[in-house]
Amino acid sequence: MRINGADLYSEVDGSGDPVLLLHGGFCSLESLRPVSDALVPDRRVLAFERPGHGRSADVDGEYGYERGLADTVAYLDAHALGSVDVVGYSDGAIIGLLLALRHPARVRSLVAISANLDPSGFTHSAEAAGMPVLDAQEPAEPGPDVERRHYDRLSPDGPEHADVVLRKLFRLWTEEPRIDPAALTDVTAATLVMSGDRDTIRPDHSLLIASSIPGAQLCIVPGTSHALVAERPDLVAALVRQFVSDAAARRSTGRRPARS
Repeated sequence: MRINGADLYSEVDGSGDPVLLLHGGFCSLESLRPVSDALVPDRRVLAFERPGHGRSADVDGEYGYERGLADTVAYLDAHALGSVDVVGYSDGAIIGLLLALRHPARVRSLVAISANLDPSGFTHSAEAAGMPVLDAQEPAEPGPDVERRHYDRLSPDGPEHADVVLRKLFRLWTEEPRIDPAALTDVTAATLVMSGDRDTIRPDHSLLIASSIPGAQLCIVPGTSHALVAERPDLVAALVRQFVSDAAARRSTGRRPARS
């Protein structure tokens, strides 16, 4: 579908209250397939692939979270959706946080998986020196890069364009986002912050996000990295489904997240 001058791949499945899925950087919608499959029986699940990702062709210029936010709002408008539950992963989680901050009426609840507020949240950042983190777990047998394989198979730009996309993404990840933790006190949506215990996002940074949002819940998934959705698909999908269901039940009774 045409969004802000670009043709973006979109999927809509199921029926019921709408849930919007927002994928991560250098990911396709396949990365969130376990979550989508868990939600579809009870909900209308909508998702699109941003430019240069999955089945959507790349566009000229650099990537930015502001562009991602604008595309997300335009996508909701195109489907005549006033408000939705949002599940975002990595870059998609950052866009979800921005959506909850800038357009609070559009977000009923938010699951932010492996988000960061700024580049200092990464375990390899200079600001992380000396911070406690768990040792990374190496796979028993190194396998192919799943997301690169999906890119090679799905991208209309061809496998050779992956290096262009990755260059733009590395620029994005080293310069953005810049979200003030204090601003998160304005988030009104019920929020679940999730990450892996061996994520590239430090556990203390995930705690910072959750503790800055009134009433937010924090879930650290054991034995997982930044690829926690792929590593523990059944567990992550069950946690997301339960949170979205609980958030809907609270809305029906008029209960709201407690504000500190």
